[in-house]
Amino acid sequence: MDIDGQIKLGHLLLQDRKCKKCGTIKNLVEEFYRTRKDRGAVASSYSYECKECTIKRIVETKKKRDPFIDWNYPDW
Repeated sequence: MDIDGQIKLGHLLLQDRKCKKCGTIKNLVEEFYRTRKDRGAVASSYSYECKECTIKRIVETKKKRDPFIDWNYPDW
């Protein structure tokens, strides 16, 4: 049996992943951030949210954050 011919590296590694936020299927290596540096190029070391959705989420939360909401001038 020719196992090498039947199994390719592409079958073992996930090349595409569906984004949990927008639902589109994108390339795993190019369109998702790595979350764990200690592991190699394993599919579980990539996030489930694509780079575009991550950037949108961070920008929206930064806009909502106001540094002067919790700060009050001390009344001594």
